[in-house]
Amino acid sequence: MIEKVKQTTSEKLLLLLFFILGLIAIYIFLILPQKCLFVKSYNPEKINFKNPNDIAVLNVNCGNIIIKLYPKISPNSVERFKKLISTGKYDNIAFHRVIKNVLVQSGDLEFGNKNNYNYLYIGSGNSGLGTIKSELNDQIEFEAGTLGMARTNKLNTEDSQFFILLQDAPLFKGEYTPIGKVIYGFEILETITDDHRREYVLRPDFINSFKLLID
Repeated sequence: MIEKVKQTTSEKLLLLLFFILGLIAIYIFLILPQKCLFVKSYNPEKINFKNPNDIAVLNVNCGNIIIKLYPKISPNSVERFKKLISTGKYDNIAFHRVIKNVLVQSGDLEFGNKNNYNYLYIGSGNSGLGTIKSELNDQIEFEAGTLGMARTNKLNTEDSQFFILLQDAPLFKGEYTPIGKVIYGFEILETITDDHRREYVLRPDFINSFKLLID
């Protein structure tokens, strides 16, 4: 008769440790979005800002994107932007247009909400507040990380939609209204879902929340 070998306490603890590590690995690779692995998220409360009144925090699946707004450069556009942020209008709104390594676009409050996303009309919606005038500036470079107000092919049609550049776009200078720039979390922008076949994303990522640091 073969005698059953009893496990020692240390062996049991070691097995338990391996089991826990296995569960953690499953959580990381199956539950957490893999695109977020090794992407640093920033806590705005731990950063000292020179002008905290002009800081906005855009939260997406992979963390916080911290933006410095340009109220002195584009006062009317930034005022509209701040109003929509402070009233929570951008929360749960899709990044409906994403051109890989070029830009991400969001802000369609009418057709881009997570609860009633309308692929047929996405990109044509508005805020209900009416359009505002373009605030063009020949001195501001449209570098990677720059936020601009989206519009139709005509000036003075800006409303609520905005884009963030993933690369420099010198041709945008003097053609679009600059409203800010990403100062922390640019790498998080690059994790936003794109569609390799088209600019408009069928299953887009959404803004979790968009808040002013000081409201």
